[in-house]
Amino acid sequence: MSEEYPDQRPAVTSPTHAMQIRLSVDIGGTFTDVVLEVNGFLRTKKVLTTVKKPEHAVIEGGRAILREAGLGFSDIDVFVHGTTLATNAVLERRGARTALIATEGFRDILEIGTEGRFDQYDLQIEKRAPLVPRSLRLTVPERINAQGDTLLDLDEDAIARHITFLKEKSVESLAICFLHAYTNASHEKRARDLFAKALPGIAISISSEVCPEIREFERTSTTVANAYVQPQIADYLGRMRSKLTEERFRGVLYLVTSNGDLTSLETARRFPVRLIESGPAGGAIFAADIATRAQERSVLSFDMGGTTAKICSIQNFIPDRDRVYEVDRAARFQKGSGLPLRIPVIDLVEIGAGGGSIAGVNLLKSVTVGPQSAGSEPGPVCYGRGGELPTVTDADAALGMMDPAAFAGGAVPLDLHAARQALKQHVAEPLGMSADMAAYAVYEMVCESMASAARAHAIEKGRPIEQHTLIAFGGAAPLHVARVAEKLNIARILIPGHAGVGSAVGFLRAPISYEIVRSRHMLLAALKADEISDLLDEMAREAHALVEEGAQGAAVTARRTAFMRYVGQGHEIAVSIPDRRLSADDGLELNDEFERAYSNLFNRVIPGAAKEILSWSVVASTQAPKHMPPAAPHASSPLPLSAASSRAYFDGKSGEFIDIPAFLREDIRVGHLVCGPALVVEKETTTFVSASFEARIDHQGNILLERKLTSEVTR
Repeated sequence: MSEEYPDQRPAVTSPTHAMQIRLSVDIGGTFTDVVLEVNGFLRTKKVLTTVKKPEHAVIEGGRAILREAGLGFSDIDVFVHGTTLATNAVLERRGARTALIATEGFRDILEIGTEGRFDQYDLQIEKRAPLVPRSLRLTVPERINAQGDTLLDLDEDAIARHITFLKEKSVESLAICFLHAYTNASHEKRARDLFAKALPGIAISISSEVCPEIREFERTSTTVANAYVQPQIADYLGRMRSKLTEERFRGVLYLVTSNGDLTSLETARRFPVRLIESGPAGGAIFAADIATRAQERSVLSFDMGGTTAKICSIQNFIPDRDRVYEVDRAARFQKGSGLPLRIPVIDLVEIGAGGGSIAGVNLLKSVTVGPQSAGSEPGPVCYGRGGELPTVTDADAALGMMDPAAFAGGAVPLDLHAARQALKQHVAEPLGMSADMAAYAVYEMVCESMASAARAHAIEKGRPIEQHTLIAFGGAAPLHVARVAEKLNIARILIPGHAGVGSAVGFLRAPISYEIVRSRHMLLAALKADEISDLLDEMAREAHALVEEGAQGAAVTARRTAFMRYVGQGHEIAVSIPDRRLSADDGLELNDEFERAYSNLFNRVIPGAAKEILSWSVVASTQAPKHMPPAAPHASSPLPLSAASSRAYFDGKSGEFIDIPAFLREDIRVGHLVCGPALVVEKETTTFVSASFEARIDHQGNILLERKLTSEVTR
């Protein structure tokens, strides 16, 4: 289950170490990925996730990989950790018993929302239930206006009455969200102090700290989500820290945020909502790093693991980012059907299509895949751990795409007979076909699901998808990416080294960073330069303090942004502003920057229209780890390359098994050419080269798949 390759860049240096020993861990739904970086070399390991106690897999995987390197936890300088625990707590409704304290008259903001319908023609539309039931949503008489002026003082007697109620209901966590608290937080802070004094064991989140931005519904939803997951995440992080202490770990622990940055343990405890989507964000950082070194300017990252598949657009080496993320959507791909979180986030499309996704047949006699997953417990049928329903991994194994004796480095032997029997019972017999054809149908369906998601994502971005390069990683993506590319008419694919643990490698390439956004509305023509400069300076001090908690003396820089729009529009665009105090003359510069950004997005401006600024942002960050370009590997033998072995592969088009060559990735050098159909095998994953593609190793060490000029593809 381990693998050792020279990394394709030297290890990162820090102000305090000539060379660091760094460990990163990504907890997924099926596997926990562990990566150790020592003196420019990476070791990797995949272990099955321990769902009930995730820290057990982290520690066991860490021990094993460190033992192989002759090291222990006491030798680690930096430990970087990403997790889906916050996401899963929301999806599975396993968070804390949470109450909401709102301004009187705003008890039902979570259900009213924006009064929009994500499907206006569905008369039986069902939205996701709020994280806080109505019986635990309480209100307090108080009022602050949009300018921050107090119209009605906080009623402390009402708070005293609520304290008794919260004790009776055994509430574990509390979200306080008052109207216009983003302009004046005094009422929220006073309420927090009163509740904290009377209820010392309760976790409290206030919107003026979690999400101090305009838009009441999104601000409340985000604060409630933070409160909902806070006790569970704090408990997990406490257990993890205790386990590391037992292992004599003395280094620095970082958590990965949804924006692909690193933050300290204490900040993660305060704002766990920012950990949602931390694992997939690491994958996007990994793909952006690969794109930079390969000079690929238009990329779709394709991350397929055991539970989900994630797709992200990367333009000019930077992943697309957003300021709102929806979790737990009621309808796939339907904006507005989930719970909105107003946090900095890498813009990803995520679907329930991973190796553990369960396959079946619906009432219309169509093959279905996901979103339910077998996870790691019990896992796919072929794992032999008690799984009974067929999964994508079972289909891949039945098709002959994986070596049953070498899967996950040989630690998880695959039972092909059990996989075929499950496919036969649950897919083949209901449709009157063979088990082998059923496996091919599952493979086709999951590839089509991922291709459909990629098409929708590209259309939303207004970008022609066939002009992108696919970068595939995650344990399952290399097996499926060629077929997905065929369906999308994409001619170029990159599969980097360590693809099977890409997100965990990405964690090691992320900077320490934190973003603070605050709303302060004003017309651009009436820019209050001194007032905004004071606000930005205050935000910069707060952001710097949060980053410097774990920066170990590294230099911290700031980036400032204004979110602007034409007066009357519904959404804003980001405009960079100088990292200094503003003056009245900067209004003209902001106007020009806004029109330039607006024209880039919409290919036009609106002459003479008034402009306004809603929110301001400060991002404090250390420098992202640098790397040097790798040396190109050399061909060790002339073309063509001899296959290490061959595999019997089921060709769905002919309906027969055919022998295809299987190559070891480490045997392929620059100058070798692999013509599909073929397999390229490594310990973390296997790459399937379809008949439409040919593969070679590029000068960055990636497997490069390019469409054959004469290929004809059935989509």
